[in-house]
Amino acid sequence: MNFSKAEFIMSAVEPSKFIRDGLPQIAFAGRSNVGKSSVINRVLSRKNFAHVGATPGKTSQVNYFKIDGKSYLVDLPGYGYAKVSKAERDRWGRLMEGYFASGLITLGVQIVDSRHKPTADDITMTEWFYGTGCPLLIVANKLDKLKKSEIEPNIERIRQTLCPDGEAEVIPFSAEKGIGKEELIYRINDMIGI
Repeated sequence: MNFSKAEFIMSAVEPSKFIRDGLPQIAFAGRSNVGKSSVINRVLSRKNFAHVGATPGKTSQVNYFKIDGKSYLVDLPGYGYAKVSKAERDRWGRLMEGYFASGLITLGVQIVDSRHKPTADDITMTEWFYGTGCPLLIVANKLDKLKKSEIEPNIERIRQTLCPDGEAEVIPFSAEKGIGKEELIYRINDMIGI
C-alpha cells in the first residue's frame, strides 16, 4: 500500500458519522504533545497533511485519510491535554469511547514519547486498544532527542510498561529524522494484509 497516496476524506464529530464501508481502519492515537501529526506527516511523506499545531490538543474530531484507495488512516483526538474545558474533554472522551466500541479498528498505532516513561493516560489508551482485540503497534517518537546510550533502556521501559507480555511491538521512531518510517509502513502493511 502506497502511503504517499493519501487524501483527506472527512472529520467525524459524533459516532453516527464514523465511516463504515468495510475498508481497514488504522487508528493513530497519542498524547496531545507527542508529535502525532508529525508522525502521520512523515508516514505519508507530506509536510502539513495532518495539521501540526503550535498548541497541543488541536485534533478534536476523528479525522479520516484514505490511503491508496485501500484503507483509512484514522487520526484520533490527542489525549491528556488539560487546557481545554471540561465539557470539551468530556465530548472528546465520548467520541473516543464510541470509536473504540464501534468494532471498526483494524490496527492500532499508539504514539508515545521515547524520552519518558509512559503516562497513566498512555497506559489507559493501550488498554483501550487491547480491549478492541485488534493488533497494536507502539511508536516511540522523538528518538532523535535521546543520546545513543539512552535509546535501548528507554525503549525497554516502554515495552515493560505498555506490553510486558509482548502483546504489542515497539518501533523506535523519529518524525524529525525519518528513523523508523520504513519499518512502521512495513509492519502496517504486513499486519493488515495489504
